[in-house]
Amino acid sequence: MSDLLKKGFHLGLGAAISGKERFERMVNEMVKRGEISPSQAKTMVNNWMNHWISKGQSKDKEWNEQAKARFQDQMKELGFVSKEEYEKLEARIERLENLHGR
Repeated sequence: MSDLLKKGFHLGLGAAISGKERFERMVNEMVKRGEISPSQAKTMVNNWMNHWISKGQSKDKEWNEQAKARFQDQMKELGFVSKEEYEKLEARIERLENLHGR
């Protein structure tokens, strides 16, 4: 992993942890002031955690799809064919051979 990529990852991770800690402090303060009950606080934190996890999974899927598309583009530029294209050509050759008695 490149140094820049590592730094970006660590920056994002640090920001996420910092945001989570601030959110938990805010919720704890609300409990201390009697604005919400401890069970409501737990529900809030769990709901937000699930939201953040879902958002992270969604972004991960998006990045993986983008990386896959870039890889496929690079392979095409290098002259490689996809498995699907290869199988179509193979089937076509087989049909032609069968037509000509081979």
